[in-house]
Amino acid sequence: MAQVRIPTPLRKYTAGAEAVEAEGATVAALVDDLERRHPGIRERICDEKGEVRRFVNLFVNGEDIRFLKQLATPVKAGDEVSIVPAIAGGA
Repeated sequence: MAQVRIPTPLRKYTAGAEAVEAEGATVAALVDDLERRHPGIRERICDEKGEVRRFVNLFVNGEDIRFLKQLATPVKAGDEVSIVPAIAGGA
């Protein structure tokens, strides 16, 4: 099982939990397992094509999956996966 850190806007899908467990050999499989455990969360993470939404960043042990193997990034037991919504704005 990997530990998945849930940002505040998505906690309505996890009954308020800031971290949940999920399993899968890759980030894609982990997102599928998250959806099974917490219905509705996948569409907040992935678009209709199954790609990670532009304004969502996923990290495995602090590494941005965009610089790894994206959804094919391996995940193993004990890893920490963080879902981080991108912050827009600035001057």
